[in-house]
Amino acid sequence: MKSYSEFGANLPMQANMPEPPLKKRPLASFSALLGRIEAAVEEETAGIRASAGFDLKASNARKSRYLYELNRAMKSLDRAELLAEHREGLLRLREKLARNEAAIRAHLSAVAEVANLLTNTIQRAEADGTYSEDEFGWSQP
Repeated sequence: MKSYSEFGANLPMQANMPEPPLKKRPLASFSALLGRIEAAVEEETAGIRASAGFDLKASNARKSRYLYELNRAMKSLDRAELLAEHREGLLRLREKLARNEAAIRAHLSAVAEVANLLTNTIQRAEADGTYSEDEFGWSQP
């Protein structure tokens, strides 16, 4: 049976492990944040296109939280370095946001059209002559 020290000899010592520079940590977390935002935007776009019952409220809450995190990260990092390091990720996010906007606009347009159809149907039902002034002889020529 091996002793504890024999097992420990195979593990790297924390003192020997290189520590990433402090400046790179926020950039790495920014990269992770971009990944979370991209995933949330993709999920929302797919959900809107696939189902009328998609939970937009929860999705908007998630995007708002990520926007808050993004604003905080942008304030704490050097923008020139940030843009140089994450240009591709930011451009990819911009494209996904454009597709998301198109899906949201299509969804809102469909909702508006359904609302118009319902409004027209209600107006036609109310104007079927049952309660019109002509029916009761109250209309003026």
